[in-house]
Amino acid sequence: MEKLEKTLEEWKAMLDPEQYNVCRLKATERPHTGKYNRHTDDGVYHCICCGEALFDSKAKFDSGCGWPSFYQPIAERAMVEIRDTSHGMIRTEVTCARCDAHLGHVFPDGPPPTGLRYCINSVCLDFKPRA
Repeated sequence: MEKLEKTLEEWKAMLDPEQYNVCRLKATERPHTGKYNRHTDDGVYHCICCGEALFDSKAKFDSGCGWPSFYQPIAERAMVEIRDTSHGMIRTEVTCARCDAHLGHVFPDGPPPTGLRYCINSVCLDFKPRA
């Protein structure tokens, strides 16, 4: 996969303030506020920064955590997992493999078949309905 690299200034010019804070500065949107939290349409969720396909709606489930949750990415190569020890916790951060956008975290408390819960910020996503 070809990497997409931009300066923080370039990202800031292209993203709205919340998208920039979450995707580039690793902030988190408030729970239960994201537009895709209860979204149930059929299609594919893409990275808001670079357009890379990240999650199929068929892998989305309602975890009740307040953020869109998926039990698997659309492809293993779509994201990178990074050990995150910020805020006094040990978690696994997930970022877009193409542009390094912070997406959220993955936890081992999801449903079958993977047992994983990718907890993703809505502002990091762009939904495209299935054609």
